Amino acid sequence: MSEFTEAMAQVAGAVSVVTVRDGRDDVGTTVTTFTSVSLEPPLVMVSLAGGGYLNELLLRHDRWAVSVLSAEQKAIASRFATPGRPGARLLLAGTPHHRGDLSQALIVEKGVTALEAETTQVVPAGDHTLYLARVLAVGYVDSAASPLVRLRGRYRPIG
Repeated sequence: MSEFTEAMAQVAGAVSVVTVRDGRDDVGTTVTTFTSVSLEPPLVMVSLAGGGYLNELLLRHDRWAVSVLSAEQKAIASRFATPGRPGARLLLAGTPHHRGDLSQALIVEKGVTALEAETTQVVPAGDHTLYLARVLAVGYVDSAASPLVRLRGRYRPIG
């Protein structure tokens, strides 16, 4: 592990699932780089690996959803992080979820919060791509739920 990778492993990141609808298919991935950028207007940012399939789809589809997972949703995070994973609908079989009204992307229920967003700017950044997006809707907020974070290479509950 490089010194930089080790250094960044010390920084906790909220675990989220980003999803997009592509025609009849639903695609998603686990991310730990999702954050608020601005309150007025409400903007968020997500960072995706440049060579990933979801990155290719977000370059073609402006609207997407993000579900910030709760401590009880470690299995969902692992499913969406597994290489060669099937479509998002299969990954969420048996898990409460719904389709966002504005993005048509799948939203995982019973997390900490969920948002629908529309990309306003795409920024290449080394081996990743940053997506700045306007928040279209807040799916839900559960302030009583404990978030799931990734720290030192492991998923960990907070609280």
